[in-house]
Amino acid sequence: MNKTEERIPIFFSVDDRFVPCLVVALNSIVKNTNSRNTLEIHILYTELSQRSFDLLREFQSKRVSVQFDDCSDYLRAITDRLPIRDYYSKTTYYRLFIADMFPELDKVLYLDSDIIVLGDVADLYHHDIGDNILGASVDRVMKLPECKLYAEKALGIDANAYFNAGVLIINTKEFRHYEILEKFISMLSFVTFVVAQDQDYLNVICKDHVKIIKGVWDVETCVPVEFDESEFRIIHYNMANKPWHYKDAKYADYFWKYAKDTKVYDEMVKEMENYPDSEKEKDEKVVPFILETCLKEVEKPDNYLKKMDALRNKDRVEIREKIETFEQEGKFDVDVENDPPSRMLMPDEVDYLQDKLSTKINAKIAFFAARQYLKRQIKNHKFYLKEIKGLENIVGLKSGAVITCNHFSSDDSFLIQLAYEEMARSNKELFHKKKFYRVIREGNYTNFQGFFGKLMKSCNTLPLSSNFKTMKQFIISVDFLLQQGNFILFYPEQSMWWNYRKPKPLKKGAFSFAANNRVPVIPVFITMRDSLEYKDDNGFPLQEYTIHIEKPILPDPDYTCDENAVKMMEENYQLWKSIYEETYGFALSYTTKEEVLEQKEMLKRVR
Repeated sequence: MNKTEERIPIFFSVDDRFVPCLVVALNSIVKNTNSRNTLEIHILYTELSQRSFDLLREFQSKRVSVQFDDCSDYLRAITDRLPIRDYYSKTTYYRLFIADMFPELDKVLYLDSDIIVLGDVADLYHHDIGDNILGASVDRVMKLPECKLYAEKALGIDANAYFNAGVLIINTKEFRHYEILEKFISMLSFVTFVVAQDQDYLNVICKDHVKIIKGVWDVETCVPVEFDESEFRIIHYNMANKPWHYKDAKYADYFWKYAKDTKVYDEMVKEMENYPDSEKEKDEKVVPFILETCLKEVEKPDNYLKKMDALRNKDRVEIREKIETFEQEGKFDVDVENDPPSRMLMPDEVDYLQDKLSTKINAKIAFFAARQYLKRQIKNHKFYLKEIKGLENIVGLKSGAVITCNHFSSDDSFLIQLAYEEMARSNKELFHKKKFYRVIREGNYTNFQGFFGKLMKSCNTLPLSSNFKTMKQFIISVDFLLQQGNFILFYPEQSMWWNYRKPKPLKKGAFSFAANNRVPVIPVFITMRDSLEYKDDNGFPLQEYTIHIEKPILPDPDYTCDENAVKMMEENYQLWKSIYEETYGFALSYTTKEEVLEQKEMLKRVR
């Protein structure tokens, strides 16, 4: 095998009923795959007729191997761990067994048999999905209002991230590492999904560990698509839209193009011509039934999300619901935490420029304590910084700066401290003898008690104040610190929403300081994903953080201070938005009151 050749393992799971479809699918794959690649076709089954074996073996060639993998022994081996017994007949579940059944493979493709492949499957296989467990396309069925509501209110998954499991790139190495099969078996006894069954299980279990790939690789014919036909790479005849049942099925021409020169062509034409009216009547009810089932599941008192919330901290569940309400009402700058009322901070209570020896000593003690705390959190799996991206963006920086960051937890302050230290290591000359400060709310400085209260007061914090004289002192101090080349963290969203992933609309204050002092803004946005291994103290998945550092936004010398502040603020928001969309794989949008009213009207149907 020369250097350009590659073996591509592709898995299907079928019974005799779907073998004719698979024959057509395989014909399309073989005809559109570059001849330098070798295809390893794996057929997962429990019972197949001799005719099925013979039909599929027809594809054996120098560059195509066809292997039949009987799942019976494997199923018998895990029967005692399966709380239900229908896995012998439901071939759709076999994709969950691939990683464990084939420990020698680290990456495979899984494809449903009701597809036509128009592109080279090697291009699909070569998608870089990183350390994600799966690569898949968003299931566009979830754009239907009822399905969207189901994903978000019954499964706890953003509908824009819910994927279709009929076309999968499986990182089998990570699948085994995270013991996805064991998680699946365990979940079977916790909840039963009735809308999309194994697809729902995969979406829930692998949440945040899926690389969303372009939808041209999984064009579902049951819903409208946003791509031109020339871009199609895989057509997926899912649900009831089957060309071998309906002459006018969407994109049927592609299917018959590849069916014509197979041994199953005549029988599939005959099946279409003789498809009974009774089956057509059933097909017409499929989509309405699914939509109705989605709404019923949302209303069920024991759906998956409600069962999970019952195991979690009640206060955190209420905070999450409060955030959802505030988003719908557009109240993005309002805090959601149940903090005690703030008192006014007076001028003599804060030493902004650390002129006092006691302030300097307290800062050293506080930073030491904070480091020890962070080490314990990391050691005990309570804190997880996955990656810092974009350190190269500050290489050419020549001054201090305003640093902006999204605000979602007390953790983000620790994260920015770590990011700042990495920036300082990468640009020692600029950061030498400079300090990192953070702007905090008045109440955080005056009301926090205990350990975190000490950190709020002593870790180079610059508290805002409702007192005019104190605030004047704050402004003078911030200007001075920036002019001396220091770095100051602002939270321009001006609110902290717990574990909220979207960028919120920004306020102008931080950018006015940057514009007035002619210093750049370093936009930092932190993304997160659910850990599959650890939970936080509230019963939610521990968040794995990635820090994104963007190129500094420089003030324009031809603009006024106010014009620069607006320009820098808008550019900062667009950078955050781009990071959000690139990381999570879908466009940023906010839920509105109108959407919620529509959802309530839908739910009335099942009450």
